[in-house]
Amino acid sequence: MRTRATRPTQFGVCTDNRGYPASLEVGKLYPVIPDAEATRHGYIRVIDESGEDYGYSAERFFLLEVPEALAKTLSARSGTRARRPNAALQPASAAGARSAGLRGQTGAAGGRPPDR
Repeated sequence: MRTRATRPTQFGVCTDNRGYPASLEVGKLYPVIPDAEATRHGYIRVIDESGEDYGYSAERFFLLEVPEALAKTLSARSGTRARRPNAALQPASAAGARSAGLRGQTGAAGGRPPDR
């Protein structure tokens, strides 16, 4: 039986919650959702205090890569599940990335005003 190599899962420690005190807590660990479009614009997508994933400036977080076993434990404790990107849903081209990336959302912050 072939074993599948697992990639580390990313979490971000919030270092700056200015402008988002109800959504982010300084010093708290947040699961990071892989999002190539957000990354190209300097954002990361995290599951914040609302329980939903939103894009925030990557400068607000210190990123950590953790092994899958630790990610499961951390996610279980926080009540959220760290997600991996579904390869079937990734756009095939740059044009597809623009249309599928952050579609229907205001700015790169996923429905919230963009970070400045």
